[in-house]
Amino acid sequence: MSSYELYTAPVSTDTWNVPMAGAARLSWEYDGGRDRLLTLYQKGKDKQWDAQKRIDWDQEIDPLNVAGLPPEFTLLFGSDLWNRMSREARDEVDRHHGSWLFSQFLHGEQGALTVSARIVESVPDQDSKFYAATQVMDEARHMELFGRFVHEKIAMSYPINQDLARLLADSLGDSRWDLPYLGMQVLIEGLALAAFGLYRDVATAPLVKQLLAYVMQDEARHVAFGRLVLKDYYAELSSRERAEREEFVIEGSRLMRDRFTGREIFETLDLPLDECMEHVATSELVTLYRSLLFGRIVPIIRDIGLWSDKVKSAYADLGVLDHAKADLIALMRQDENIAERYDEERATTELRRRQAEVDAAVRLGSE
Repeated sequence: MSSYELYTAPVSTDTWNVPMAGAARLSWEYDGGRDRLLTLYQKGKDKQWDAQKRIDWDQEIDPLNVAGLPPEFTLLFGSDLWNRMSREARDEVDRHHGSWLFSQFLHGEQGALTVSARIVESVPDQDSKFYAATQVMDEARHMELFGRFVHEKIAMSYPINQDLARLLADSLGDSRWDLPYLGMQVLIEGLALAAFGLYRDVATAPLVKQLLAYVMQDEARHVAFGRLVLKDYYAELSSRERAEREEFVIEGSRLMRDRFTGREIFETLDLPLDECMEHVATSELVTLYRSLLFGRIVPIIRDIGLWSDKVKSAYADLGVLDHAKADLIALMRQDENIAERYDEERATTELRRRQAEVDAAVRLGSE
């Protein structure tokens, strides 16, 4: 079935063509490189995996609640509107919420694939090109994975959120080679990593927990890549150049804050938009949820040196400044450990299954 048949609103069958500026940069220095980045490149090679084989796609999901989330994770939970709804109407909101959420994950991964390919072209250093090439393969795998999940498990899709589309266009369309890094590796990937982690930890659907854990194992490397390269580069910028990047960060962070408001769901279901958006804007739970999504972005911005009073003030206004204290290294180590535990659990389950088959065959032979 074509993807266009699954969208909740008409989507143009033409490609979305984002004009790109800047040069494709080649260097004739083929020796050496930064040890930390080359180590990350080796890790990127070692950690490649197959989404068709590593994930147990036979696991079923509930189409009305694809991640198995608790009721309070619905954007409208606790509102007067939610309390007035029938059980059937709530189920429909939940079904669309799951479709909308994983559709945005899918669109974000296509954006990440395109931007990482752009980084291979535009970044001047060979060690950065090496690692970015491994990320291209990672993002293709993530796009494959989320595409299969949306098609086979949900069978309904939402168009790309316009705030995400705008940040993607800004990241791709700037001629400065570091802007795709900053837009994708820090803002878009940072937000995605936090969202994946949040849903991985609260979901009860085994398939969702598994696929998010494996994607996060890759994404942790991508964020580390952006940190390493940009921290070195931004240390050399003039105050004017750094201020330009800080403006990009502030605007991009505001766009990312608005990315998960759910407006498209309310419009699709013809719900009272003003009432829905007022609840999203004032709900303590939604405010906390949106704040948690900045748990990876804010400490990265501080770490790479874009940490002026203006940036701190903007993050204070967004209510996310306290995330600057987060330990990124510990968070990324945790992401890798969780994915490895899923592999161990799956291997143990498979070993038990095979042993049960052997035992059954032995009993049959002795009868």
